Amino acid sequence: MDYAQEEITTLHDLTGSTPAAPVDESAVVVPIAATEPADAKPTHVFETLAQVGPKTVVVPLRAPMETVAAFRRWVDGFDLPVTVLWCNAEGVEATLADHGLDGEAGKGRDVWLGLGVAAERAAYVAVHDADATTYSHEHVPRLLAPLEEDFEFVKGYYARVESGRLYGRLTRLFVAPLLRALAARHDDAILAYLSAFRYPLAGEFALTATTARRVRAQRTWGLEVGLLGEAYGAVGPAASAQVDLGIHRHDHRPVSGRGGLATMADRVADSLFRALADYGLDPDYDTLRQSYREVAERLVDQYAADASFNGLSYDPDAEREQIRTYASSIGAPGADTRLPPWDTLELSPSAIVAASRGDRATRRASVE
Repeated sequence: MDYAQEEITTLHDLTGSTPAAPVDESAVVVPIAATEPADAKPTHVFETLAQVGPKTVVVPLRAPMETVAAFRRWVDGFDLPVTVLWCNAEGVEATLADHGLDGEAGKGRDVWLGLGVAAERAAYVAVHDADATTYSHEHVPRLLAPLEEDFEFVKGYYARVESGRLYGRLTRLFVAPLLRALAARHDDAILAYLSAFRYPLAGEFALTATTARRVRAQRTWGLEVGLLGEAYGAVGPAASAQVDLGIHRHDHRPVSGRGGLATMADRVADSLFRALADYGLDPDYDTLRQSYREVAERLVDQYAADASFNGLSYDPDAEREQIRTYASSIGAPGADTRLPPWDTLELSPSAIVAASRGDRATRRASVE
């Protein structure tokens, strides 16, 4: 049985029980990006949230107007207090521009908007994606429970096994070996912290409202690993924890093409190296690429053994090909375009809510 602890506190699922948690004092943020109305109806997630009963649910929704309207009608059918943030509404874009916050948009900006609203309405905030087919009523309480035990940031971790195969490829084949390669060259506390998280790219996390207002956010992909860097500075290892959420199954991405894992690797690497630069760590990227590949190749052998032991199919050649692809993402970070902490802004989250409803006049009320 797994009792292992890390640099941060690791809370295991040893009994299958659901811990007591401050659910009624919490907001749950569920970001959704969709094109068609049918793509924005995660029925299982909202049925489960209705059972869990949080104080409020905030849905940052990036979609066309027709899909947003259909989602609003659909979500009204659940016994849940839900606030829908239309993240790409004209009013939201204009309000952000008025405060010098215009720029690239994506999942990171959506979650950042949701964090601002959620932290204004509840003492605790949990965030999770909407595409997990294994979503359980235990997940939100598990994420929230440590926040009543003096932890301020909590990350979920889980196994990605589906259709007889190992998934979680970007974590297994890129982030994990990259962190190991970095740690072998740099004895730095932030690397020990980042390496302690068993699933650094998991979209499931929770934090106190105070912490939510203190962190910066990547605008697109790379949000998750960037947030770990922010948590390190905001609360440190002693106030951080990770919790076991079992086995997750959700959407998979191809390696290549628009929105594929190779593109995500570019953003994840940029976010990671930006976080390291915050603490003065400047690796030699040319030699790091080779070190990364050596570590990743060793991990492929280990994954192959694990897959065989569990009767799973495994294609080591395909995994090695991904490693070669991901190695090209290793390089110095680009311009810092992170969104600032909410507690440094003269922008009210309530103004974002109003702007997302299409009321342009609310722009005048966006300064508290």
